[in-house]
Amino acid sequence: MLEVPYANAVGSLMYAMVCTRPDLAYSVSLVSKFMENLGKTHQQALKWILRYIKGSIGKSLIYGEAEGYQEITTVIEGFVDFDFGGCLDTRKSLTGYVFTAFGTEISWKAGL
Repeated sequence: MLEVPYANAVGSLMYAMVCTRPDLAYSVSLVSKFMENLGKTHQQALKWILRYIKGSIGKSLIYGEAEGYQEITTVIEGFVDFDFGGCLDTRKSLTGYVFTAFGTEISWKAGL
């Protein structure tokens, strides 16, 4: 990881997250907190995210009916979850939500 600056890698992950990869939102928000005061653990977390992306290259979001998914309805669903004081650093609560249509994410957020 010495040849790849941490901030550049996190910035590239943020771009991917905003444009095409909603599944990266929570993990990218965590590693972006430590841009100035990073350690070996943070670099390992960044490597884990990059390995996850490499392993999920062939996966994609599908809107509407696709072969094998005819049973999915057009219902819009919303899911929310939270915890009380789950962040070990600040003792703040973590909240997240996701809305789906056709069984695929269309809006999401995770944060403190």
